[in-house]
Parts: sequence; structure tokens; C-alpha cells
Amino acid sequence: MILVTGATGKVGGQVAAQLVAAGAPVRALVRDPAAAVLPDGVEAVRGDLADPASLTAALAGDVRAVFLVWPLADRQGAAEVVATLAEHTRRTVYLSARGVTDDEQAEPGHDILGNHTALERLVRASAAEWTLLRPGGFATNTLRWAPQVRTGGPVRTAYPKAARTLVHEADTATAAVRALLTDDLVGAAPELTGPELLTQAEQIATIGEVVLGRPLAVEELSREEARAEFLSAGLPPAYVDAILDAHAAMETDPETVAPGAAELLGRQPHTYREWVADHIADFR
Repeated sequence: MILVTGATGKVGGQVAAQLVAAGAPVRALVRDPAAAVLPDGVEAVRGDLADPASLTAALAGDVRAVFLVWPLADRQGAAEVVATLAEHTRRTVYLSARGVTDDEQAEPGHDILGNHTALERLVRASAAEWTLLRPGGFATNTLRWAPQVRTGGPVRTAYPKAARTLVHEADTATAAVRALLTDDLVGAAPELTGPELLTQAEQIATIGEVVLGRPLAVEELSREEARAEFLSAGLPPAYVDAILDAHAAMETDPETVAPGAAELLGRQPHTYREWVADHIADFR
């Protein structure tokens, strides 16, 4: 049995579906089994990472490995969760992020990368076998533009020249499944990106071409306007500032394509255009 957290989300759902397709027994940790929409063949068990004591039922029986997504804005309770998982399973595959520091002396901050750094250290220290997946920016994050696309634009964003190598969630899941089902990635922290570098303006242009069949106008937001929008969406201030700082830096110092992605996946990563085509319904 393999336990998948975050199975109702984009990446976790892909992990669960690909595991089922590979013939593995899969259990999903969900807050409400009756309401959870999961791939066919996945067993839903009630539990919440915010409540470590609730993990008991999900870890009952022969659970060999866990795919861990940390969905909380802080890392309170993370040590207890990771220790509990390690006590009942041999292998933990943690969904981290590209950019996490390997400097053990560095003090983790309380932004996105800081929390991932802290979780990585907990997993390394607790799990008998571990893999730390470090994908770049998620293509799914560009779904924040979907409401503006539905109205025909313009699409508003800060730092339209920020260039990224966005990752399709199916690719992240493929790497996770390899880490869960084989020994190929035990003790590894592989990076994964998409195969191309696109500015946010080019991403918006791609959405327009694929979804609407026409260009979409881009309206540049000020940092203050973008910050207010992120905060109104419920993101913590430390996360918002880190995102905007990163986007500002990417205008002059763009991300790079991670080497070895094709070797990691056993195929070429999906392009952003392919991702948009897979998510036309989400934009419409």
C-alpha cells in the first residue's frame, strides 16, 4: 500500500492516478472521504496533516511508502507528522521545490523555500528511505489567470518579462511514481523543470492561442497592486513577498532548464502549450 497526501490536488491526484495505472494499491489521506473526488481504485481514509493524531487509520496495515505534500502555510506540527509517517512506513517521497538550499548551516526562513528546507531536513533525518523532489514553478499556478481569460482579457500580472520553466503536474507525478515504486531515486533530490523558458507574457500569449484562438492583451500590474491581489487570495505575506521578489529577479535573471529532466522521466517533459491544452476546460 502507498499512502498519497494531497490526492485531491493537481499533483497528488496525478500521483494517485499513475500509481493505480501501474497496478499499485493506493490510499489517499483526505479530510472528508465522502466528498473527496479521487481516481478510480483509490481508497479514501479520513485524516488531516494538521492533526498528526488523525494519521493512525491511514497508516494502518502494510503501508510501504508515502507521497508527502505539505499544504500548510507554516511548518507547525511538521516534525510530529514526518516522524509518525517514518515510524509506520519505510519510504517518504516529499514534494519540495527547486531552489531549496543544501547548506545545513542556513537557518530556514518562513517563506515557501524556507518551509520546504525545514521539511526536507525532517524527512532526511526521519525516513529510512527518502526522495526529495524539487520541481520548478508549477504550470497550474497560472490558472490564477483563468477568470480574466474567461472574460476575454486583458490578463493582469506584475513582472510580465519574468521568465520561467514551468512544470506540468503529470511530469512531477511521473518522477514521484518512479521514486515510490523503484529504488532509482532513493537518497536523491532531483530537480525537474519544463523543457522551455517562457516569460509570463509569453505564457499568456500561449493561453490565448490555445484556448481562444487569438492573442490576449497583457496589462502590467504594479508590485503593490499584485501584492494586494495575492493577499486577498489568502496567501501569507511572507509567501507573497517571496513570490514577487522571485518574479522581479526573473526579469533579468531567468530560470534555467534543469539538466537531466528527460532522463528522470524516461521521456521529454511536457511543454507549457501541452499543459494549456490539457487544461482548456479550466480556462473556459
